[in-house]
Amino acid sequence: MGLFDRIKRAFTGEDPIVKEESKQEEVVLEKYDKGMEKTRKNFSDRIADLFTGFRELDEEFYEDLEETLISADVGFNMTIALTDAIRDEIEAQNVYKGEDVKRVMIETMVKVYEDHEHENVILNENPDGPTVILFVGVNGVGKTTSVGKIGYQLKESGKKVIMAAADTFRAGAVEQLSVWGQRLDIPVVTGIDQGDPASVVFDAVKAAKEGNYDYLLVDTAGRLQTKANLMQELAKIKRIIERENPNGVQEVLLVLDATTGQNALIQAKQFNEATEITGLVLTKLDGTAKGGVILSIRYELDIPVKFIGLGEGANDLQPFNAEEYMFNLVKGVIEKK
Repeated sequence: MGLFDRIKRAFTGEDPIVKEESKQEEVVLEKYDKGMEKTRKNFSDRIADLFTGFRELDEEFYEDLEETLISADVGFNMTIALTDAIRDEIEAQNVYKGEDVKRVMIETMVKVYEDHEHENVILNENPDGPTVILFVGVNGVGKTTSVGKIGYQLKESGKKVIMAAADTFRAGAVEQLSVWGQRLDIPVVTGIDQGDPASVVFDAVKAAKEGNYDYLLVDTAGRLQTKANLMQELAKIKRIIERENPNGVQEVLLVLDATTGQNALIQAKQFNEATEITGLVLTKLDGTAKGGVILSIRYELDIPVKFIGLGEGANDLQPFNAEEYMFNLVKGVIEKK
């Protein structure tokens, strides 16, 4: 059953989940339910306020709808697209009662989102050598922690993993990744403090090939002094990997902090200008009400969200499931009928 059908069944009071879930699927559903609690409440409360005292569909309603979506961190461009689509669908269905308007609004949001949905959330793999994943992002977003958590999950799935501490410019970054390595029993290649990140990557690729590792996870420097410096450093690292490893780099994952809301979208645009980003990791979603930023990220950037942080545990950085995200975003609105 698709997301759109789940939403329609929920509005009619039917059980939106008709298949029997496996134990693992139930755990994932629970993580999404709990991890999106703040975002869901923020979104449903704002929509509820919009329909409090609903009288008629007029320009004031659509202006209030725009303000509601923007305040929920949906983003300006996505808000305009959603409002136009909702207006068109309301007119097409000729609805005017509050509950019918709400239903059309939610169903249209789901449809617009699905129209911009990426299917490829699976990590690309290298068939001819170690799969190399670069992690980029500004300091403080949880980049090094994300490297450790994804390393843990890959190891738990039976993969042989090695990590590289190439964020040599940030005090404590090398030590932080080394602690993760010790805790998870995953080797970490390090260099000297303030040393050349590219030399660390060279040593790491060599170790990954000689040790027949499946994955090499590279923690790169956060924002350098200018975008030009960032581009040059990442380009240098990529050249070394392409020279030393068959098929070069498989993924460049940008780590973003969900609690920063629209600033995360700005960072994504800036980094994507500096280097080709293949996927996004959105951390700390469980600690914020600004999870609506995923809607604007999805709408404005042709980059898939591959992982989202739904808790503090190593297993709480989950592969992104667009259907569960959207259902958990809007189900609070449905429950407030």
